[in-house]
Amino acid sequence: MTVLRLRAEAGTRRRADGRVLLGGSPFKVIRLSETGARLVSGWFDGERVADKPSHRRLAARLVRAGIAHPAYETAALSAQDVTAVVPVRDHAEALPPLLSALKELAAVIVVDDGSRVPVPAATLWHDCPRGPAAARNSGWRLATTELVAFVDADVAPEPGWLRPLLVHFEDPDVAAVAPRVRSTPGPSALARYEQSRSSLDLGGTAAPVRPGSRVSYVPSAALVVRTSALRDHGGFDERLRFGEDVDLVWRLNASGRQVRYEPASVVHHAPRTRWSAWARQRFEYGTSAAPLALRHGKAVAPLKVSIWSAVSWAAVAWGRPLVGAGVAVTTAGLLPRKLGRVGVPATESLRLALFGHLGAGRLFADAVTRPWAPVSIAVLASTRRGRLLLAAAFGRHVWDWYRERPPVRLPQWVAARIVDDAAYGAGVWWGVIRHRTATPLMPDLGNWPGRDGVSTAGAGERPA
Repeated sequence: MTVLRLRAEAGTRRRADGRVLLGGSPFKVIRLSETGARLVSGWFDGERVADKPSHRRLAARLVRAGIAHPAYETAALSAQDVTAVVPVRDHAEALPPLLSALKELAAVIVVDDGSRVPVPAATLWHDCPRGPAAARNSGWRLATTELVAFVDADVAPEPGWLRPLLVHFEDPDVAAVAPRVRSTPGPSALARYEQSRSSLDLGGTAAPVRPGSRVSYVPSAALVVRTSALRDHGGFDERLRFGEDVDLVWRLNASGRQVRYEPASVVHHAPRTRWSAWARQRFEYGTSAAPLALRHGKAVAPLKVSIWSAVSWAAVAWGRPLVGAGVAVTTAGLLPRKLGRVGVPATESLRLALFGHLGAGRLFADAVTRPWAPVSIAVLASTRRGRLLLAAAFGRHVWDWYRERPPVRLPQWVAARIVDDAAYGAGVWWGVIRHRTATPLMPDLGNWPGRDGVSTAGAGERPA
């Protein structure tokens, strides 16, 4: 087996002499045996994971939980084990540089999805536009390699982009890996905004990809997938015009396969050039929520918090902040009793609970100004208290600007954020009406720090 090392996730904390690990996304508490604690301490200090089944199982548990990230030294697969599939429709001018960047791969299949002027470089053609899902399916079904790399025509991979993705396939449970998709720099205000807020850019931290986690989806603008996994799951759902990549990733997750996000690999994607086209794109992304909800239920919930956080913030919104604070403090006091049984100090438990309540406030603000926006903004704007709540919700954009210092002036930043969210929210409501389902608007009030998130792990056959 190849050499494996582990990197601790930045937010992972060790307590009780290393026998308790806290972290991951969604949040988990993992209790280790003394042997397991010694092993994990050594791994986090740079030691390799031994080729023993019990050691590999423990390492895999930490990776799946998001508490650690794998670092393989070598990859058995190479570029010659990869076929690129490039869907294109009408905009063939970006193909030559992309094809040059993909020349090391075993094969490149260009699928012309019904362009008005047929693309000469195409491998196969659709007589009429059938959508990106159908184009990608037509392409990967011609692949004979172990892996397929889906790459949009307007993507520009950085040199060496493939290797950080290939190493993850040393784990046979990994079905797909996605690179970081950064927005191509440009001088316009829109291009500068997209550099900081592109919906395709999922940040600079590696993560497992699954519903409800910090990285809940990855775009198919650039995505490497095992051909066998595509075959097993029928590829992309061609009935979906948008969100087909999210659907595929969630189906892979549901089958027990892993999907990884690896920002050490970077590709660049050209953003929209006009604000109207950009807003239309955000609207279209929003329309995918309803069909995804019909397939995946609560995975698309616009808000995931505990019922106690919901009650606490509802009291604040109703003009009873002391009641809300009382609910938050009282329920926070219940968590130390539960987590204390697995070795989490009371102060740590209180900290988790209180920060969970505070974080729920940010999630409420996101829901109010994004998926619920077409109704919630009108309702809140009708009262003085509601206007104050809206000001607080929009105020987070100002805070983000000061924290991130994007290359956009503050007024432009705030205006773009508001339009960004409103366009997406309008798309959500359009999909809700069209598909006759309210699921994308319904909160999930089952989350709570430590709820269903305490597990044990050891380094042998005995539980820790």
